[in-house]
Amino acid sequence: MVPHDDGASAPPAQDAPSSSGFLDDGKNTIGSQLASRLREAIISGELQAGSKINLDKARKTFNVSLSPLREGLARLISDGLVEFEDNRGYRVSSISLANLEEITTLREELEVFALRESMRLGDVEWEGNVMRALHRLNRTERDAARPETLERWEELHREFHLTLISGCGKPILLHFCRLLLNLNDRYRRVFLTRTSGDRNVSQEHSEIAQGAVARDLDYACDMLRQHIHRTGTNLRNHLATKGTL
Repeated sequence: MVPHDDGASAPPAQDAPSSSGFLDDGKNTIGSQLASRLREAIISGELQAGSKINLDKARKTFNVSLSPLREGLARLISDGLVEFEDNRGYRVSSISLANLEEITTLREELEVFALRESMRLGDVEWEGNVMRALHRLNRTERDAARPETLERWEELHREFHLTLISGCGKPILLHFCRLLLNLNDRYRRVFLTRTSGDRNVSQEHSEIAQGAVARDLDYACDMLRQHIHRTGTNLRNHLATKGTL
């Protein structure tokens, strides 16, 4: 479990030697590994929106020093998942209908543009990667009553969407698309813990992928835009109706 803050801000803690099992190999630092663990805890809802993050408890939980913990949190601040306020410390970013609408709008613009560029620039290897990602996703079960299936399906769903746009040749664009997927997934997890979905998403994914590898730019981009928009609308309606926000 990732620690929440249970009240007043924790007192400052001194760095301590780490025997956590995290390995800094120069490419994947302890801070980046911590960021990944915390990112998943936030996206999955284990760390709830608006909750405080107690540094002293987190340091002891992960058995790491304060420096890599702060490095990991800094990465999540840049991702929009964590906020920092002077004298109040770190807090999981809040969620709202307005935030969801902005994320959906930006995904429709940036992800669709990235797909168009991928169809224009992607090679045969990109085509094969898209179809393999589609096959893995469509062969994976998603059952709201079995959380482990949701986690696996979400992992492959993210992989599919990122593979679709991986041929665009624009690292900055891909960075922002990944960021938006992370932010969007926080809302999707709330929805999927209560339902396995309300439409044939696998068919939508197939239509997008087949249009992409056929280089049918207008068709594939239109299908992706509709797919993102429908998801955003369903999430907004569900969250508003259930009073989750």
